[in-house]
Amino acid sequence: MRRLVPFVLAATLATSPGFAGTIAPAAVEPIGIALEGWPYPFPVSYYEFTAGGQTLRQAYMDVAPAGKPNGRVALLLHGRNFPASYWEKVIRAFADDGYRVIATDQIGFGKSSKPDLPYSFDFFAANTAGLLDSLGVKQVDLVAHSLGGMLAARFTRTYPERVRRLVLEAPVGLEDYRLTVPPVSDAFLYDREYGLTADAYRDFLKNSYSISVPVAEIEPFVTLRERQRASGEYPRWVTSFIKSYQMIHDQPVVHEYPLIATPTLFIMGSSDHNAPGKPYTTKALGAGMGRNADNAQAIAATMPDAQVVVFDGVGHLPHVERPEAFNKAALGFLDR
Repeated sequence: MRRLVPFVLAATLATSPGFAGTIAPAAVEPIGIALEGWPYPFPVSYYEFTAGGQTLRQAYMDVAPAGKPNGRVALLLHGRNFPASYWEKVIRAFADDGYRVIATDQIGFGKSSKPDLPYSFDFFAANTAGLLDSLGVKQVDLVAHSLGGMLAARFTRTYPERVRRLVLEAPVGLEDYRLTVPPVSDAFLYDREYGLTADAYRDFLKNSYSISVPVAEIEPFVTLRERQRASGEYPRWVTSFIKSYQMIHDQPVVHEYPLIATPTLFIMGSSDHNAPGKPYTTKALGAGMGRNADNAQAIAATMPDAQVVVFDGVGHLPHVERPEAFNKAALGFLDR
């Protein structure tokens, strides 16, 4: 039997348009692991499909152009620690530029289903292609952050005709973590995640991501995790969440970049040294991990059509830390 983990759920400030729109002060009550009641900046719909004998629902926002339509569709893929709601400022900027914007929660994240199934980048790529098919979208400009960057690389390799241009924002997986981080068990990861306190999670986001914005900018997502931790389904959420770490570790995409001919822009932060699994390796092996801006430069040089923009003093969340500069760089690249 697992030990009980006590925690105090405090009402905290949860207003952060850069992440999730206008959010009222957080209630103290639990929230379900499908984020029922957690506000997204635009209406949420669901793509329903069957996998492994289970009916799954993949959440997405589909936002029409606000400016003169340019005839293009932007697909946004989120990182591991955030739901699709954190794209709000990007969605608004792209819609103003004439884009139809689709921002989805992958299976296992945000408002989407949390099934008892293996996770893989091939699985997520196929689900995302199915979502686009259901919406009648043949080609996209693909913008992806962190974990979403690994998925975007696999999606572009699998469906090259569906990606017109590719923007990778602070992607993880720019190195093969199998070479520096030993395998860890699901049980080990479960215990770490299950017992993670609000303070520990806040410190993780602040320090591992080297963010250059006030801590208040990430507080809504500390609150969100705490409210999920109070849910009766929290153990199922943890089980789902740790699968994504194993996917990052066991399914590298770094070796595939030279095969991507799609025009690609890496948008990196000079202070971003996030390296999944670094706490689980030795000091000697960990010392060389997380040189993300340098890794992006080296990888881009091996690709047929790639370039890198590095924002000085920015960490792992460029579109939150420097939203205007991020949107200008991304749209400038896509609009060429």
